[in-house]
Amino acid sequence: MEWIIALLVAIIVYVVITRVLQRKKLKTLTEEEFRAGYRKAQLIDIREPKDFDNGHILGARNIPVSQLKMRMKEIRKDQPVYMYDHNGIITSRAASMLSKNGIKDLYQLKGGFKKWGGKVKKKK
Repeated sequence: MEWIIALLVAIIVYVVITRVLQRKKLKTLTEEEFRAGYRKAQLIDIREPKDFDNGHILGARNIPVSQLKMRMKEIRKDQPVYMYDHNGIITSRAASMLSKNGIKDLYQLKGGFKKWGGKVKKKK
């Protein structure tokens, strides 16, 4: 029984530390904050191409998280990176990869694309 409690405490500590470190790498922005800055940054949609083709934020480039390691050279280190996924869950994984490659100015859209109320472009 004691080992179960110790395991639960260890898991909780791990989750808390991971969240704190994630916030240092990746800043979450409201839609208004995101709109205010994304035109002066690299706007990257990290969803898969079929999701991107069904609709994306106007001006976004599609670099799926599954291709991020291979396409890292496409992302400039001297400009902020504004990114989003479908619901704001996998951007932390992308931020971790980008951070390890020296890209530090990272932002995500709170709630992801499904919460976006601005202009959207769809592939015809």
